[in-house]
Amino acid sequence: MSLYHLETLLWIDRLGTFSAAAERLNTTQPAVSARMRELEQRLGTRLFRRDGRTMSLTAAGRKLVRDCDPLLRDMQIALLGSGGFAEASGVVRIGAGEIAAASCLPAFVADLKADMPNVGLEIEIDLTANLIQQLLTGRTDIAFAAGPIAHPALKTQPIGEVALMWLASPEVAAAFTAGEAQLPVWSLASHSPIHGRMRDAIEASRIAQESLNLCNNARTMIDIAKAGGGVGIFPEPMARAEVAAGALVELSDMPALASVAFHVAMRVSDSEPVLARIFDRASQLSLSASR
Repeated sequence: MSLYHLETLLWIDRLGTFSAAAERLNTTQPAVSARMRELEQRLGTRLFRRDGRTMSLTAAGRKLVRDCDPLLRDMQIALLGSGGFAEASGVVRIGAGEIAAASCLPAFVADLKADMPNVGLEIEIDLTANLIQQLLTGRTDIAFAAGPIAHPALKTQPIGEVALMWLASPEVAAAFTAGEAQLPVWSLASHSPIHGRMRDAIEASRIAQESLNLCNNARTMIDIAKAGGGVGIFPEPMARAEVAAGALVELSDMPALASVAFHVAMRVSDSEPVLARIFDRASQLSLSASR
């Protein structure tokens, strides 16, 4: 019996399927199945039962997971050596929404690489709904996402809020103040967690609803507004430079916009010391401090 047999068993338990465990361990599903057959043969007991198309742990399998999880975690801590987390290795996958990626993520990643130079990072920018799904299936280890995140398999920590602003180019802002009709207005698309509050604010404004346009990329919307393409609701960190340079100006007398809360999340079942350390560090972030 080898450590990789037990590690594979733990990842199957954490992620729920052989295929998800295979992806997390950078191997194939047949290889994972073979490891579990070997483990069952050497233990002389069944660890899995088939329920239709799914596999579930037997009582013996659950006991083995419970007994081995803390042992492997302690071994991982011991293998970090006297250099602590500076000697950590492996690959950590971080998912982030576009707004978090433009605010707290760059400095966080730079500090992380300075302290854990041997840990490889894979960063993916995506929508919150996709980030949560990737986290649950093991394709991502840590996620920075907008809005409340409520799932029993995830633990989360709030890291602050991001303000939203009504912005337009100086020329468009002047035309809007003068009462010019049918100015285009831009909002993040419906699958964004902040689309609803944007739409509510637009409905409360004096902007014609037929002028509403949607985009799934805030950076593109900012560029459109800079080019005089209309009025938009933008995350403050992403538009900060344009506002400071005068390329975009804030519109006055517009409906108030609630800030967007952000959280860092990871799977409850993950007990790897490196992931726990990264989550703890991420939990200390403050989006307001990044201004």
